[in-house]
Amino acid sequence: MMSRKFWKPLLAVPSLLGATIAVSAIAATSIAANAAETATVPVSPVEATEPVVEAATPVEATKIADATIANAEPAPTQSATTASAQENEATADLAATGIAGQVTSVSQLSDVQPTDWAFQALQSLVERYGCIVGYPDRTYRGNRALTRYEFAAGLNACMDRINELIAAGTADLVKKEDLLAVQKLQEEFAAELATLRGRVDAVEARTATLEKQQFSTTTKLVGEAIFTIADTFGDSATRTGNGTLIPGTTENDNTETIFADRVRLNLDSSFTGKDQLRIRLQARNITPFSGAAFTGTNETRLGFDGNNSNSLEVSKVFYRFALSNNFRLQVDAVGNEFYNGLVSTLSPFTSSGNGALSRFGRFSPIYRSNANGAGFTFEYKFSDFLALQGGYIADTLSNDPTPTNGLFNGAYTALGQVVLKPSRALEVALTYARSYYPGNEVNITSSTGSGYASNPFASSAAIRRATSSDAFGVQAQFRLSPKFIVGGWFGYTKAYQAGNANEADVLNGSVFLAFPDLGKKGNLGGIIVGIPPKVTGNDFIAANGLRRIDDDTTYHVEALYRYRVTNNIAITPGVIVIFNPEGNNDNATQYVGVIRTTFSF
Repeated sequence: MMSRKFWKPLLAVPSLLGATIAVSAIAATSIAANAAETATVPVSPVEATEPVVEAATPVEATKIADATIANAEPAPTQSATTASAQENEATADLAATGIAGQVTSVSQLSDVQPTDWAFQALQSLVERYGCIVGYPDRTYRGNRALTRYEFAAGLNACMDRINELIAAGTADLVKKEDLLAVQKLQEEFAAELATLRGRVDAVEARTATLEKQQFSTTTKLVGEAIFTIADTFGDSATRTGNGTLIPGTTENDNTETIFADRVRLNLDSSFTGKDQLRIRLQARNITPFSGAAFTGTNETRLGFDGNNSNSLEVSKVFYRFALSNNFRLQVDAVGNEFYNGLVSTLSPFTSSGNGALSRFGRFSPIYRSNANGAGFTFEYKFSDFLALQGGYIADTLSNDPTPTNGLFNGAYTALGQVVLKPSRALEVALTYARSYYPGNEVNITSSTGSGYASNPFASSAAIRRATSSDAFGVQAQFRLSPKFIVGGWFGYTKAYQAGNANEADVLNGSVFLAFPDLGKKGNLGGIIVGIPPKVTGNDFIAANGLRRIDDDTTYHVEALYRYRVTNNIAITPGVIVIFNPEGNNDNATQYVGVIRTTFSF
């Protein structure tokens, strides 16, 4: 540490100290901000145009002399950009804190007192050259060391300031001895100044190239690709819950091992920084494990299945925005689902690409609407403890103006939910949903349970009638620790057949154990045990004289482990076991083996 005796001659050269204080004007704004902009494609106009201002570096005056005299190498630094290692030197220290801006009075620096031995020099710099900047908390932090590159950047700032004074015809404000001192320093740091200017030029060139070649200033592409290998084992279900033969089924293992895919490309746009417009393109060829030709039941379906022969389609379009700090709204033009909107499912297995492997295991069936057309969802937060959520979904013919279709005259589901959060660890949701289905679209449990649970009243299209339902659900999850979550749900649905007094009762429920970060950050272990939707009571009597009731209880058992290979690749092997498929213990137990690989980009 140098003595104060060395400081006295430096008082005559205030620009020397000013250079150390003004480092951020060049290094932080020109390098850190522009480099940060090259790292990602901006989402909103604000992000695309506003510079990211990062780093100021006030330093102790005695360190200046050491940096000037000693021919030391700059300290190693870090960078978030794709620039080379050489170009990234001396930027990380500058990115430590935000800059407050030029100080107009030394009294604005809270940690500089009139009794300080450097006070006179700082005051001179402020009044004569305006070469002082401070930190956001209005401190100076004069004891921080600097590198030669930082000193050169600050020197360059003061040189520019002196040139401004000369160009403005106020050269008399610049002392001769200051000019001589700056000239000597400029010669001493010529190499560093040239390097800094070269880096700035390079960053500006890369930024210009990015602006010309970038996809959009408001839109970014988010993609997901799923590759899956899957098969079912065990004879197909051939009997319904009351023992009736399922047409077209045989007691054989009717499935072969498949290798299939689902690809989604989301174009996410933002216009205010607080809104989101999403347009999703999708292609897939994952044939569902269901129906008489395969397993005889929907209970073996995967949570990410669907087959359009890999034809590209627009599967989802929505716009989400905030009406106030507490109220958010999402409007969907197509592909609306409550669980993809602003309604919480209270399940760690919700994601089709990274959550549960089965359709039933992802979350309570109450959040599924067989309509999945146009509509909206919303959330109003009264407090951290209480929130109200809900929405309305019309069927896929919501764009069809013919009778029995359209936004309000076809199939629909309206849902309301109260979410309670008594503590950080515990969440509880109370949910109600009202649904209506024309006679040819009845599927009140969205293919998550038995055939009777989907349509309790008729199997023949010729005698199907419109059906409505009231569904009630309670969901909860409790985070016992950061790496252990326990939860589940219970649901009850009352179904009504139009034109008569027939009613049916449908129950479902599940419990789950989740193990986030099991073995590694980003991993997820899970065990799900539940009862898929089953009909427990029914007034409807079929032509064979039997009520459409599931006499036995189906049990769903699922175990999975998501292993995150990298931040962008996850592999999830798992097994699903269905006991008493279709609510009949005469049906063979069915097993589903799955290996799902998810690529996110």
